[in-house]
Amino acid sequence: MTAEPDNDPPPEPMPAHEPARRGGSIVLVLLVAGGIVAAAVALMTIGRAQAQPYILGLLALLATVGLFNLFAYAAGIIRFADRSTDDPVIRRIADQAYDGLAVTDPGGHVVYFNAAYLALTGATTALDVRPVERVFIGNPDVSEAVFRLLKAAREGKRQQEEVRIAGHDGSGHEGSHGRWLRMRVRPLGQSRREAKYAVWSIADITRDRERQEDVFKELQHAIEYLDHAPCGFFSVNAAGDVVYINATLANWLDHDLAEIGSGGLKLADIVSGDGASLLTSIAPVPGEVKTEVFDIDLRMRGGKTVPVRLYHKLAFGADGVPGASRTLVISRARDERADPQRAAEVRFMRFFDHTPMAIATVDRGGAVVRANARFAKLAQGLGTDGAASKSIFRTVNARDRSLLIAAINQAAEGQGDIPPVEAMLDGPKERWGQFFVTSVEEDERETEAAIVYMLETTERRTLENQINQSQKMDMVGQLAGGIAHDFNNVLSAIMMANDFLLNAHKPTDPSFQDIMQIKQNATRAATLVRQLLAFSRRQTLRPQVLDLGDALSDLTMLLRRLIGEKVKLDLVHGRDLWPVKVDVSQFEQVIVNLAVNARDAMPEGGKLTVRTGNVTAADSAGLSFKGMPAADYVRIDVADTGTGIPAEIVDKIFEPFFSTKEVGKGTGLGLSTVYGIVKQTGGFVYVDSEAGKGTSFHIFLPRHHPEQEVQPDAVAGNGAAREPAAEVKPRTDLTGQGTILLVEDEEGLRSLNARGLRSRGYSVIEASNGIEAMEALEEKNGAVDLVVSDVVMPEMDGPTLLKNMRGRNPDLKIIFVSGYAEDAFEKSLPENQQFAFLPKPFTLSQLVAAVKETMTPS
Repeated sequence: MTAEPDNDPPPEPMPAHEPARRGGSIVLVLLVAGGIVAAAVALMTIGRAQAQPYILGLLALLATVGLFNLFAYAAGIIRFADRSTDDPVIRRIADQAYDGLAVTDPGGHVVYFNAAYLALTGATTALDVRPVERVFIGNPDVSEAVFRLLKAAREGKRQQEEVRIAGHDGSGHEGSHGRWLRMRVRPLGQSRREAKYAVWSIADITRDRERQEDVFKELQHAIEYLDHAPCGFFSVNAAGDVVYINATLANWLDHDLAEIGSGGLKLADIVSGDGASLLTSIAPVPGEVKTEVFDIDLRMRGGKTVPVRLYHKLAFGADGVPGASRTLVISRARDERADPQRAAEVRFMRFFDHTPMAIATVDRGGAVVRANARFAKLAQGLGTDGAASKSIFRTVNARDRSLLIAAINQAAEGQGDIPPVEAMLDGPKERWGQFFVTSVEEDERETEAAIVYMLETTERRTLENQINQSQKMDMVGQLAGGIAHDFNNVLSAIMMANDFLLNAHKPTDPSFQDIMQIKQNATRAATLVRQLLAFSRRQTLRPQVLDLGDALSDLTMLLRRLIGEKVKLDLVHGRDLWPVKVDVSQFEQVIVNLAVNARDAMPEGGKLTVRTGNVTAADSAGLSFKGMPAADYVRIDVADTGTGIPAEIVDKIFEPFFSTKEVGKGTGLGLSTVYGIVKQTGGFVYVDSEAGKGTSFHIFLPRHHPEQEVQPDAVAGNGAAREPAAEVKPRTDLTGQGTILLVEDEEGLRSLNARGLRSRGYSVIEASNGIEAMEALEEKNGAVDLVVSDVVMPEMDGPTLLKNMRGRNPDLKIIFVSGYAEDAFEKSLPENQQFAFLPKPFTLSQLVAAVKETMTPS
């Protein structure tokens, strides 16, 4: 059995270096047995009667000792040693370890300790041995750490704490400068029973801490020296963040060192112009350290610049990833004052790096020998592999690369007056540049074959393309408008003659159906003409107040037939939609065109969603759509799940005659018509698309406010367009009396219109142009009740005719007829002029209805 030290005094003190558990001794067992046998023999010699009291006393003594041992074993004072697990080698290692070791049982009692534990806890004998929490009880510097260790020990976890105690024994008494201890606890053994025991270790790490503090102080001294060195230092990580800058450089740049330490300073914040690109354009070499020298300008906080020379050191890992830079900064401002030659060099380098041209010297193979900051920035923008910074040929698209190669070869041969090369730059986006190549002196051609100057011309070409596109659109608009105007005259004549034939034939006549077929085809032709006019936004709209939800519901059946069974149609109506004022047929044309395009983008089927909703002025102001002012709108979203639109053509889809479909499968007019109709209605249309993920068109139509509607009495004046229906229903009596001056340069159309008006009882005076109309008005001394005039005429157009006639008769009523929209000519009219408007083509009933309404006194 072995005795275990406890808080109570142990049965026998042990040396400080001896463990609490001791092995049994066979000699002691033999001596005890021999003593008992000798006592029994002696008692037998004295006789039974005399020996009886002694025997009883001996038995009582043995019984007392046995009972005492039972109680001691139950209390844990005495334990039976397990010699089968007692390894002398392991015991010797533990006993002589430098760290203090102690083992505690589940009750927190120390069952083992070594000599180092006695020394570190301040115990002199085994009687003084206490568990860790007892050793440092009452020490506020250590108590929290010990509490965490005890909690870990109870939970069977590992824990480590480093603490500093004020005195040698943790009491805080004077005479000791304090020391650092590292305390650890871990569970003992793998079995469940053994895991209840905890192994504590205490190590004195004071000398290690002192060495660390010495190193830290030396580092502090080095940093202090570095901060106040006569040169600047800074370091930048791979993300471009300044991770260190010394006080000298911060003072040069007028930055607060404390503010810089809080983060947020970028390389571009301290390097002027494109100089940052020079520092980040070093070609990676795996596993090597490269140092480059740059003469650039650093930017002060106030915007001023400081000329400096940088020694930029950069280490690359085995994978080619750069680490943080180490950059030495030497101010060259003093050179400008002290050395004229150095000052000239500084001025040249500043000119070289700050020029808006990208400049590089190259050898015969196109390898870049030297380059300025603008070229470094250009090379970075063209790719991430750094190839463009090594070879100037890699900056040019393969399609135009041969042009630059030929120019550099000419320079290498010493030729002059090399024509500039316009080439597409390589890279993910379409960019263009103009290269100017010049030769160098003959003795320098071994290393440098040519000097290449490059100006990026992307913006110039984009602007030129926009101007050309605008001019093309204007030309297309003028062509479409001119064709549409002539077509409208022809269609008006056809429709007018068709009306005469319908009046002359009854429905029972054999030719009546043929006449109706002519009328239907003429109506279809008029629809096509309106689509042509949509390109130039000169079509005549017949707007009316409309509820978009009802209009889309009416279109549902037509849309389902158009998109087919493979495409699912989903209509999502917003609640309480505001009214809008649009041309119903034109709005239907917009939705139909978008639906057809969506169907073609989903050949394998998909989903077409048409969604409506109100957008308030506050909400529209927060949208990211360019060019749309803040106002109340009704929004229509037409989204599909089709193939999407590639990014390179998404800006061209609204151009007329642009199409991605095969020849014969599309004219490219659909989206142009959509754009023209929406814009002429006063709305906006935008597109969001991603290749492979579908397309969404967003249409914004302005909210209609009924209180701002022009009253009917004012329709015939102030340039407002009359709002005739597609087919004006004839009134009960469309006949009338009065003199009408009919001005029309198309003879056939003029005669038909005059015939129709005369058939309704009016007196008609015909004129082929404005001059004849003025002469006719003079002959009648201004006694004309109404003028019906075309707008576009030779010699004198409609607006000029109106101005001259109103000078003769201010109260003269006039109706303009035109194939163009009214707003195409109303700007040329004098202000506050009253007139009515009838768009071409029109039927006989529409003409006489407009005349009747205009001549009837209000």
